Amino acid sequence: MPAVQPAHSDESATQFALGNKHFFEGNLEGAVQCYRRATAVNPNHAEAHCNLGNILRMQERYAEAEQSLTRAIQANPALANAYYNLGCLKKDQGRLNEVIENFGKALELAPQVELFYRDLSDAFFESGRLEAAEEVAVRGLMVNPGFDQLHFLLGCLYSAERKLEKAIDCFQRALFIQPEYYIAQSLMLHKLQNLCKWNGLTEQVQTLRHAVLTSPATEKTHIHPFHFLSLPDITAPEQKRCAQRYAQLEFLRPNYLRHKLGFEFNRPPNDKIRLGYLSSDFYDHATARLMVEIFELHDRSRFHVTAYSYCPDDGSAMRERLESAFDDFVDIRDDSDEEAARRIYSDRVDILIDLKGHTQNSRSQILALRPAPVQVNYLGYPGTMGTDFVDYIIADRFIIPPEQFEHYSEKVVWLPDCYQPNDRSRPLPQAPARSACGLPEEGFVFCCFNQTYKITPDVFDVWCQLLKAVPDSSLWLWANEPHAENNLRQEAANRGVDPKRLVMAPTIRDAERHLARLQCADLFLDTFPVNAHTTCSDALWVGLPVVTCAGETFPSRVAGSLLTAMGVPELITCSLEDYYRLALDLASDRNKLAAIRRRIVANRDTAPLFDSRRFAGNLESLYVETLGQHTRDTDNLNH
Repeated sequence: MPAVQPAHSDESATQFALGNKHFFEGNLEGAVQCYRRATAVNPNHAEAHCNLGNILRMQERYAEAEQSLTRAIQANPALANAYYNLGCLKKDQGRLNEVIENFGKALELAPQVELFYRDLSDAFFESGRLEAAEEVAVRGLMVNPGFDQLHFLLGCLYSAERKLEKAIDCFQRALFIQPEYYIAQSLMLHKLQNLCKWNGLTEQVQTLRHAVLTSPATEKTHIHPFHFLSLPDITAPEQKRCAQRYAQLEFLRPNYLRHKLGFEFNRPPNDKIRLGYLSSDFYDHATARLMVEIFELHDRSRFHVTAYSYCPDDGSAMRERLESAFDDFVDIRDDSDEEAARRIYSDRVDILIDLKGHTQNSRSQILALRPAPVQVNYLGYPGTMGTDFVDYIIADRFIIPPEQFEHYSEKVVWLPDCYQPNDRSRPLPQAPARSACGLPEEGFVFCCFNQTYKITPDVFDVWCQLLKAVPDSSLWLWANEPHAENNLRQEAANRGVDPKRLVMAPTIRDAERHLARLQCADLFLDTFPVNAHTTCSDALWVGLPVVTCAGETFPSRVAGSLLTAMGVPELITCSLEDYYRLALDLASDRNKLAAIRRRIVANRDTAPLFDSRRFAGNLESLYVETLGQHTRDTDNLNH
C-alpha cells in the first residue's frame, strides 16, 4: 500500500511525487529510482522509504525491502502503512506470527482503515485463531458495514466453524453489496447444498455457469473449482474453464517466483526413482486409508518414497502407520512454499504427486514453483488443475475416456484397472443388529453414506419414488451435517413420503465400526453428479451392492470405475430413469440382489479393485513410463 505524499517543498518531495507517478503508471523501476533519490536527499523521508520497501517487496527483493520498511518505521514510528507493508512482506515469506504483529500495529495506528481489518482477520484465520479473526472482522464491519470483503471473510470464518447458517447470511450480505461477487455466491451455494436447502438452486447454478464462461477472473469473480464441480448440470469443458480461471489468480505469484528460483533438472539420475507425495491428509483421513498400503508396498529396490506432510499429527494409529510406510516423512507445516519447494528440489525428487489438488487446505502452490521434473495430480481432487505446471492426471479408461482428454490441462495417463487404490488390510467385522443402528429389523434398507452436499433434488426425487414403490422400506443417510436432517425430512414430506422413513446415521470415526454397520443395508444408492468415492469402495468391501449413475465428468464416473473393477458393471446406469428402474428391480427381486451380493463377496479376493499388490505394481509402471517420457522429451528439446 503506497503512503500518501507528505508536505515537503524540497527536491525530496519532488522525487517522491515523481516516484508515485511512476508507480501508478506501472513503471516500478522508475519509481524505485525516484524513491531512492528522495531518501538520499532526505534520509528521514519515511513515506519514500515505505513506498520503496513496498515495491522491492513486490519484486521479491526481500532483504532490501525489509531494510527500507525498517528505515520508514525508524523515521516515523506512527506510519501505519510501513507496518502494513512489512506485514505483507512477512506474509510473502510465510512468517505468520510476524504478519499478525505488523498488521495489528498498523490497525492500532489507523483504526479507520478497513483494509487493515480485512488482512489482520485473514491472517488470524490462516493461523487457525478463529475467534481472534472473527473479533477483528466484526470490529471492521462496525467501521464500515458496507465492506463486502469483510462480510465474505466472516462467512468463510463461520464456514470453518461449521456455523453454516451464519456463513450463508454473511455471503448473502456480500452479494447484496456486490451482486457479481461470484466467489461468495459459489461458497454460499455450497453451504446451502450441505444443508440440503435447494430453493433457487437451478437459477444460481446458471448464474455461476454464465460467470465462468463470460466474466474475467478477478478476486471477486473467480469460483473455486471444488465447489463448482459439485453443482448439477456442469459440463467437463466448464469445469476446465473454471479451474483455469482460478489458477490464473491463485498461482500468479508462484508462477513469478518459479522463474526466479529457476530449478534445473539436467543433473545425473538418481540410483532409485524418488517419489514425493504431497498432502495434508497424512492422518486418519479417507485418502490415507486408501493409499497407506500402496505406500508400504512400493518396491524399495527401485523407489525411494518420501511424504511431504503439512498437517498436524493426530496421534492416531493411522498416523503412526503412515510415518513407518515412507523412507522419509518430512513435516513442512512451518515452511513457506518457497522453503518447501527448495527442500523437495534438494531432495532430488523425480516425481512429485499432489494428493490434494483444488481441495481444502491444499498447498498446490508448491507445485507451481516446479521443484520436480514430473508433477502429478492424483486421487484427492477429481478434476483438472487447469495449470501448466502439473504434467499428468492419473485416471483409468472408465474415469476419463479418450474423447474427454481435451477437457484436462494435464496429460491423461491410465492405470489398467481402476484409478482408486485400496487397503486390503482394512478390517472385515461382523455386522451388528439393525436395531443397534436405529434401523427396523424388517423391511428393505436403502442407504447412502455420501456427504450431504452431494445430494441433489433430482436424485432425492428418485429416492422418494423408490420409498413409495417399495413397501416397508427405509432410507438410511449419513448425517454428516446435522442441520440438514430437518431439511431432508421436510423434502421427503413435500414428496409424499413419511419423514420417519429416513434414518440418520451418526458420524463414526472408528473405521471398523463403520464397516460393520454398512452391512445392515440392502442396497447403496449413489449420488449424481458427484459419486461415492471411498464410501463406494467401503460398501463393496463389505459386500454391499451400489447402484450408480455415470455422467461425463470425472466425479460422476468414479463409482462406475469401482464397480467395473469389482466385476459388477451391470450396476452402472447412464440416466436417472435407468437408475430408478435398476434400484427398483433389485429391491423387488431379493434373489437377484442376493446373487449380486454373493458375487461381490466372492470377487473381493480376486477382482482388481482390492488387489493392492497388483495396483502398486501398475502404479509403479506408470511412474516409470511418465519419467521415461519426460527424459525422452527433454532429450528431444536438447537436440
